[in-house]
Amino acid sequence: MLIRAAASSATRCVVGASRTRVSSSVLLPLPVPAFVRGGVISRAMASRAKTSSQLQDFAKEKKTPDVLTTSHGHPVDDKKASQTVGEKGPMLLQDFVYTDEMAHFDRERIPERVVHAKGAGAFGYFEVTHDITKYCKAKVFEKVGKKTPIAVRFSTVGGESGSADTARDPRGFAVKFYTEDGNWDLVGNNTPIFFIRDPLFFPSFIHTQKRNPSTHLKDPDMFWDFISLRPETTHQVSFLFSDRGIPDGYRHMNGYGSHTFKLVNAKNEPIYCKFHYKTDQGIKNCPADKAAVLAGTDPDYSIRDLYEAIATGNCPSYSFQIQVMTFEQAEKFKFNPFDLTKVWSQKEYPLIPVGKMVLDRNPKNYFAEVEQIAFCPIHMPPGIEASPDKMLQGRLYSYSDTHRHRLGTNYHHIPVNAPLCATKNYQRDGPMCTNDNQAGAPNYFPNSFAGPEDDLKHANHPQNFSGDVKRYRTDDTDNFTQVGIFYREVLKEEERTRLVENIAGHLKDAAKFIQERAVKNFASADPEYGARIAALLKKYKK
Repeated sequence: MLIRAAASSATRCVVGASRTRVSSSVLLPLPVPAFVRGGVISRAMASRAKTSSQLQDFAKEKKTPDVLTTSHGHPVDDKKASQTVGEKGPMLLQDFVYTDEMAHFDRERIPERVVHAKGAGAFGYFEVTHDITKYCKAKVFEKVGKKTPIAVRFSTVGGESGSADTARDPRGFAVKFYTEDGNWDLVGNNTPIFFIRDPLFFPSFIHTQKRNPSTHLKDPDMFWDFISLRPETTHQVSFLFSDRGIPDGYRHMNGYGSHTFKLVNAKNEPIYCKFHYKTDQGIKNCPADKAAVLAGTDPDYSIRDLYEAIATGNCPSYSFQIQVMTFEQAEKFKFNPFDLTKVWSQKEYPLIPVGKMVLDRNPKNYFAEVEQIAFCPIHMPPGIEASPDKMLQGRLYSYSDTHRHRLGTNYHHIPVNAPLCATKNYQRDGPMCTNDNQAGAPNYFPNSFAGPEDDLKHANHPQNFSGDVKRYRTDDTDNFTQVGIFYREVLKEEERTRLVENIAGHLKDAAKFIQERAVKNFASADPEYGARIAALLKKYKK
């Protein structure tokens, strides 16, 4: 299995070391990336980059070529010509070397992810540095010093697979922990919040980030119409158009579970929790002008940066932390603690150190280990459970459903998705069943023939809810207080200036009535915030 080779094939790393800078002022023809040594672009250095020399490295390690075969293992006599009747005659259907090759080629592509299509992956480990067993019984946290293999996929959100890594867009930061009790998928982003709090809006929101169904172009009216009609988006939109909206690669950004989760300890005592994973390389963002240059000269900038860092032993690491809130505190909290458009104040709920994630192995094959990796928030081992967070609840279903569509019913058989522990159940057959299909074990439950049995000791923590079944809108929730705090107290003056310039530069292309509605939302967060955007929009009209 691919994942099991992670530890033995890991690159020797210097965790948290600095990376090579990339020039934004010199344009080079693709595919040669621009690397800087002493302020001078060096093509010789570029030719020795690990991404550029991957095939040479493979050849050195391989030494002797294998015998070429068909997909069924038959040795191939001649791959330099197809079979024909005479030198100038027609081809033959019996040429299996050709038909085998073409039939597979015609089916190489699987459906692209609707969101998070463009991404990079890496492998490594999570190590516990602080004891949190008083909060959580999950085996991944059971003792200080314990290491658990992990896989990580970073991604942009709205763009297609061929889009630029430096787009202004949230970044996905999904982590798969291969624990003894099954895989734990922490499917987060690089921001602690999101645009919406009810998953019913998610398909429409994503449509506004994609292309106009008629013009097939990105449409500012679509984007800002939805954003301005749903004021709960104001917080995340402010993050998006700030400096944080374009991280300088994946190594220099934080990750967040974003949702509220529930932890349960060995005494079956629950507590609510938020997960944070802070970069040890330091936050570094990409200026908008540099991002625009890189979009044309090196659209795979972030993928390249991550690969080069790990390949040269400059392995990124992230400090894993949690915030916790008791059930009693949640009942008395000033707003809905499960609202994904808001954060928990770190002054009131301080970060608690837990461990460290280190990425020390690049994918051996991108398709096998990155394109096919499947993260699902519902994959939670005992000790980690869902909260009533609506957005989390919506994702518990949709992610698994997506992977069954993209990869097939048995997507969990794919090595990068397979848990390290044995799986024993009553699921059978289906397309692409790649294991022994549980051999002769009973395929029905209950049974009298030693089939796997359930055990109530693994039951989730019971929780009581009561209320009328109806659709509860949240339009009148406070959507602006935390946005005002972010604008006034988190950002410095020069950062606020870039924020309003970035917003106005994008909003100017939307219809005037949409501009006015959007400005009203920003002004509701802080009067100066809205006024500065409005003033810049007037300048664009001149």
